[in-house]
Amino acid sequence: MTVQARSIRKIEKLARIYDDEIAPCWGMRFGKLLLRGLAVPEGGQVLDVSCGTGDPTIEILRRLTEGSRLIAIDESSAMLDVVRRKVAALGTLGKKAFFRTESAVPRLSFADEVYDLVVCNLGVGDMPSVETALRDFARVAKPGGEVRCTLPLAGTFEEFHDLYREVLVKHDKHDALDRLKAHVARYPSFDHVERCLAAAGLTGGIEVEEFSLLFRSSREFFFAPVIEYGPLPDWKTVAGGGQDMQDVFWYIKEAIDAYFGERPFHVTVKAGLVIGRKPERRAPGAAIDGASAEAEVEGEGEGEGEGEGEGEVEVEAEVGTEDGADTITTPVPLIDDTEDASFDHIETGLPWPPYDIAAGSRIEDRSDPAIQELASGDYALDEDSLAEQELDAFIDGKKRPHHLVD
Repeated sequence: MTVQARSIRKIEKLARIYDDEIAPCWGMRFGKLLLRGLAVPEGGQVLDVSCGTGDPTIEILRRLTEGSRLIAIDESSAMLDVVRRKVAALGTLGKKAFFRTESAVPRLSFADEVYDLVVCNLGVGDMPSVETALRDFARVAKPGGEVRCTLPLAGTFEEFHDLYREVLVKHDKHDALDRLKAHVARYPSFDHVERCLAAAGLTGGIEVEEFSLLFRSSREFFFAPVIEYGPLPDWKTVAGGGQDMQDVFWYIKEAIDAYFGERPFHVTVKAGLVIGRKPERRAPGAAIDGASAEAEVEGEGEGEGEGEGEGEVEVEAEVGTEDGADTITTPVPLIDDTEDASFDHIETGLPWPPYDIAAGSRIEDRSDPAIQELASGDYALDEDSLAEQELDAFIDGKKRPHHLVD
């Protein structure tokens, strides 16, 4: 079985257990944060990126008004099958929802300035960077539209990372220490996300909510689906391969059991909610949201006439951070408002005129017309899958290797 096939098979299993085993302690916690104070504009068009099994997609759908639509995408067709069944149970409300099996990487396939609201619950971590994700979300949002996404911030799993680091230092695992440092750095800081928000041309801020996950033992910790299907594969990679990885996890297991004994082992999660607003379009040279801005227009045409109204405005604005003021230069496309900006020429097959729906969208025939998918992919799986390498430290009856020293 190929690596891709194994990954698909794991995602399919994850789709079956996610709502019962992971969502209550992870996805729903972030989802509630995402929904806090969220209002969908009248007749608004909503894009839900990396919707998973539909939390908080279903609640957003309930908040839609007449004329509104929700487009939800996820790279996993298995995940979308779950959310389709949920939406089908909503009856006529489900007619406002459309689905597409699609990854947001390297970029969204939708046209610019389409959606009143763009949301993404926990999908940013699978994208190249926070800044890349926010720029793309801002691109498809209309002027005046809102972008919301949740993600774990720096400090998440801090207790485990500290213990992991202590084990590696004690046993002179220098290469693994470097890998751990790189892994921990993937959780962005508050200040970094704030700078990414400004670099994407969005105004707004970040809200942070902290909660803890409790585990009765090291065994329960590593076997909990939220860990097994979350950071555990990366933690194994940090430790190295083969026996080196097994040795490190023996040490980690013993350290958790020794430090916490009969007390529960807890790890902190720092949940971040990014709320950004795309500024309304203004004339070149106008101040943007109170910031002093100087705009230079670089037209693509020659002189006046054919090239007029094309090009970009480069907006420079000072953004205050704890480290001082950063200057953010953001290219803003100029739009010729004299042209027809509608999407009526796009053939999408949607049940009413497809204004503000992205180019290239289409609907496939399905037995339930209320639960439709815009595009999908089929995957063939090799049933003779090799299981992931188990952790020896948690195999019943497995003895601690003799070569390990205290």
